[in-house]
Amino acid sequence: MAKKGNRIQVILECTEHKTSGMPGMSRYITTKNKKNTPDRIELKKYNPVLKKVTVHKEIK
Repeated sequence: MAKKGNRIQVILECTEHKTSGMPGMSRYITTKNKKNTPDRIELKKYNPVLKKVTVHKEIK
């Protein structure tokens, strides 16, 4: 049998969108290796509502 990997799916949510008060939200789904990066990740991604690149943090 093949062994299960350490890769898990995580959801990234925009941090600036919450404080802006605009409706909707910007979320991305990606994968990470939980063995190499046990803490929550932060990536810069495009927010189509705000029309700019913002910081997206991992949520549980």
